[in-house]
Amino acid sequence: MDTDFHVFDTTLRDGAQREGVSYSVADKLAVARLLDEIGVGFIEGGWPGALPKDTEFFARARTELKLRHAQLVAFGATRKAGVRVEDDPQVRALLDAETPVVCLVAKSDVRHVREALRTTLEENLAMVADTVAFFVAHGRRVFLDCEHFFDGRRADPDYGVRVLDTAFAAGAEVGVMCDTNGGMLPMGVGRVVADVRSRVGGKLGIHCQDDTGCAVANSLAAVEAGVTHVQGTANGYGERAGNADTFALIGNLVTKMGLPVVPGECLPELQRVSHAIAELANIAPDEHQPFVGASAFAHKAGLHASAIKVCPELYNHLDPAVVGNDMRILVTEMAGRASVELKGRELGVDLDGHADVIGRVVDQVKVLEAGGWSFEAADASFELLLRAQLPDAPPPLFELESYRTSVEHSRTGGVVSEATVKVHVDGERIISTAEGNGPVNALDNALRQALVGRHPQLADVALADYKVRILGWKGGTSATTRVLVDTTDGVGEWTTVGVHDNIVEASWHALVDALTYAVRHR
Repeated sequence: MDTDFHVFDTTLRDGAQREGVSYSVADKLAVARLLDEIGVGFIEGGWPGALPKDTEFFARARTELKLRHAQLVAFGATRKAGVRVEDDPQVRALLDAETPVVCLVAKSDVRHVREALRTTLEENLAMVADTVAFFVAHGRRVFLDCEHFFDGRRADPDYGVRVLDTAFAAGAEVGVMCDTNGGMLPMGVGRVVADVRSRVGGKLGIHCQDDTGCAVANSLAAVEAGVTHVQGTANGYGERAGNADTFALIGNLVTKMGLPVVPGECLPELQRVSHAIAELANIAPDEHQPFVGASAFAHKAGLHASAIKVCPELYNHLDPAVVGNDMRILVTEMAGRASVELKGRELGVDLDGHADVIGRVVDQVKVLEAGGWSFEAADASFELLLRAQLPDAPPPLFELESYRTSVEHSRTGGVVSEATVKVHVDGERIISTAEGNGPVNALDNALRQALVGRHPQLADVALADYKVRILGWKGGTSATTRVLVDTTDGVGEWTTVGVHDNIVEASWHALVDALTYAVRHR
């Protein structure tokens, strides 16, 4: 690991400013532990003194947080204008957090100094010098975030450099150039960093917001131009459009730029940690997120699959396992023979010597998808379709005679659904009736009740999620409906699909696949 290069994560401070995110103290401790597992060097925990939750976090972190790779950082502002640093309560709260590193924020745009702080340029420099020197004298490592650095250059190209020089002279270890409004592009960042690099002597850092969609690219351009301290947030969380994504930064710095910025054993943890932090933030993981998204190495086009069959590297920019991810083949109407063969291998279905099966499945998928079916998110249904074409395909679990559902709304305001299924299992006719909170739930209960005597494992099976999509309006209330059902047995989870003009019939197809898959695999 390159200890001279800093990966600095600010998920718990800047990332927490994302709309809709609100971490509890327990959440913040959990996120910090996860970030430590990917080997970042610094974790900014928040602003003690300004936010009671952050003050509590640092107090608990002293005894509850055992970090192996990272150092904890407290964030705060320089002393107020006209106030002695020793008398500033916010500075005292930063000191009381007892972190080994303090990150201070200072104005580096003359307009902000005059209009927001309402003080002089010289007083702002004195505020920087006094506060940095105060923390250095108390044994803290000090980083300085120069807020609005890039925008400030347009108003005065020299003042930001003066702020940096002042901080370094007072003992700051890092001076961070912040694209606070997120309006920069990579070529501009590179030029600015190269110029500043030639004019100052201390270690430079970069902090980029994503308002132009270039936060990661801007950060990498800054590294190319000479910065050795990069700030980001998990999954790019942050105010407005967000921040540079820590996972994309690490992935690119290590695999593309050859910089060992995290321990080698930590890189395969990227995908797992990304998803775990998304769960703590109560945000659905971005399936298309670079490096760690579920679709980051998913291939749909048949032409791609043909090449991947020969050599996976031909259509993957790196081995997905390097970052803890996996390659997926999506079977759709665009699929060719190679797509089906690779998907079968992924699902554990041996198709060697079954060229005729592959051809039939390709044709079948194209016909089904033309009618609204989609197997991209329903691996369990596709596996059953595939196995059904094999010479040794097992028989269906049952033969359906009929099913019926009803919904009753009583005078008391209660709503209950009832379903009756009539099926033939091994020559025996079985009639099963069950209730549910809706017709699909009632059907699921009735069908499992009919089958559980011969397949006891179905007793542990339950619906985990149910999604409906209307594919095409045909006038009135008529439309083709696609249903996705997520099913679990408490250990694993699988997804099946059903399509029909009638939503209950579409649901029936998905339910039958779900229970069939459970019997065949559990």
